[in-house]
Amino acid sequence: MFTTETRRARRLRGENSNGFSPRFLCVLCVSVVNLLAALPAGAQGLVCKDGRCERTIYGSAPAASRLRIRAHGPVTLEAGASKQLSYVVSVQVNARTPDEGRRTLERFAVSAQSAGGWTVISMPGGAALTAVTVKAPKLLSASIFSSDGAVDVSGVEGPVEVESGAGPLKVDRVRGDCRLLTGGGNIQIGQVGGALHCTTGAGYINVKSVRGDAVLETEGGDITVTDAAAEVHADTGGGGVHIVRAGGLVSAASGGGEIIVEKAGGIVTARNMAGPVEVGAAAGVRCESASGGVRLRNIAGSMNVSTSLGSIMAILLGSRLADSYLATANGDITVLIPSNVGVNIQAQNRMADTLRRIVSDFPAIQARRQGNLVVAEGAVNGGGALLQISGTGGTIFIRKQ
Repeated sequence: MFTTETRRARRLRGENSNGFSPRFLCVLCVSVVNLLAALPAGAQGLVCKDGRCERTIYGSAPAASRLRIRAHGPVTLEAGASKQLSYVVSVQVNARTPDEGRRTLERFAVSAQSAGGWTVISMPGGAALTAVTVKAPKLLSASIFSSDGAVDVSGVEGPVEVESGAGPLKVDRVRGDCRLLTGGGNIQIGQVGGALHCTTGAGYINVKSVRGDAVLETEGGDITVTDAAAEVHADTGGGGVHIVRAGGLVSAASGGGEIIVEKAGGIVTARNMAGPVEVGAAAGVRCESASGGVRLRNIAGSMNVSTSLGSIMAILLGSRLADSYLATANGDITVLIPSNVGVNIQAQNRMADTLRRIVSDFPAIQARRQGNLVVAEGAVNGGGALLQISGTGGTIFIRKQ
């Protein structure tokens, strides 16, 4: 036990109650850190449980303006998030014993190199599964390849390219073009400042905002676009397509599901094998449906619509209406004409059992027999573009709006 004078003397010399000076303790801490860093990599953070061993690797790499990652599992990249490029890699292997797992993991090494203006981070192949998280400074370009796993990318100032053998993809806050490919998995897009090309073997595609042209393809799943500044091309083998707003033309195809385009700055082309089609506003419509109704509103240009099975309803808009054609092989056709729209009507109904198969609110348009057809023709509101209407078996309604 130290006396009061002893404690006072040691305080004057800068020592603590155990007799160690702060300088000595600092040197000791540095030595311990260096000793831990010098331990074999397999001995750092090794955890084994239920026949699986896992190790976590922390590292850094020279920061270039472009980054390429090659992995065999999930990848998360956040650009513009740090002053230096750092990575965390979780490695897993199957092992019968901890010693076997340790030996396998000790042979695993992350490669981080600079080449041709790129920083390249690579994971070796083999039986190991990896999960990679990278934080980087400002990046002008990023390219990621994973043999299997989810990929999440955000904050890149330029183009992004992602390819995964199978797994969901997520991209946000990217200012350049994006090209995304996965063998199977959902694709979620936040904000993309350039063009966008997404392809998935199976899964939905959800796009919040894209400034360039968008090409979206899935073998099975819904496609949703909230805000597109340019053209949209959406193709799904089995699912619906919903475009809230597109600044340019829209091309939508579905093997089975509804197609909805709320507003398009250009012509809408829709092809549906089994499902309805609805267009809220567009510069024109071209639609083919094997089975499903078609509903059109506020179409300023031409309409060329045909369906094998289903009804058609069209609300005409303004003086920019061009020559149009509406036809169904089995269903009703309803056309609503505002008072400010002039149009010439030519309507015919095959297999009609009564003149009531063409119903018109306009005195100039009256139904009559012509062989086995019921026909009606004439000018509405002074005439204008030609609107041909063809039905089979159903009823054609020509209404005032």
